[in-house]
Amino acid sequence: MKKCYCNTALLLMILLAGCTDSKDEEAPSNQASAVQSDEKHTETEDSTKIHKDEAEPITESEESATKAANETSSAEEKSKEDNVLAAYSSEKIEYARVWLQLGPNQEIDELNVRHISAGEPINPNDDTSASYPEDVTQLAGSRLVDGSVTYHGNGDGTIHVYNVPLRWDSADDAEKGVMREVTENIIKNRKTVYVDKGDNEKIKRLIDIMMIH
Repeated sequence: MKKCYCNTALLLMILLAGCTDSKDEEAPSNQASAVQSDEKHTETEDSTKIHKDEAEPITESEESATKAANETSSAEEKSKEDNVLAAYSSEKIEYARVWLQLGPNQEIDELNVRHISAGEPINPNDDTSASYPEDVTQLAGSRLVDGSVTYHGNGDGTIHVYNVPLRWDSADDAEKGVMREVTENIIKNRKTVYVDKGDNEKIKRLIDIMMIH
């Protein structure tokens, strides 16, 4: 009986030792798996970072290419607009721009251009009229209701505008000496105006109906 008990105790000890060895063997295996998992995760992150870094220069290059294409397109459009007026003289372009900006009526069928030299009377119908101090250009439509613009080009993008009526009343209707004062005030009150470039298509239309006298 005692021998049987000893054998049983010895068998239990052997079983316990086997379980302990099994757990000890499993631990390194689990640790190895964890290390491999960490290494794989790190490699994935590094790979992602590398791909991201490689993609950035491509994106910048694409943006540069798009920007360059847009600039080229804008330059071509501007060149096309400029070519609309390429066949016309700078003087005609100026006349059209002035009327487009200051003309009382834009719905005209004819734009008349007259040059008046310095020293000529502002009111040619009155001997007492003051004279223009500089060469001027008078723009007018074909009808009285179209109004007029009288100006001197300064050559720097600005003009002197004189508030001169297209048609004067008869000198007989004015009191003596009044016309001199009126025309002198026109000179004193001339305005300096910057001329806009305006719309090229509208400018072309005005040039096409222009009559220079």
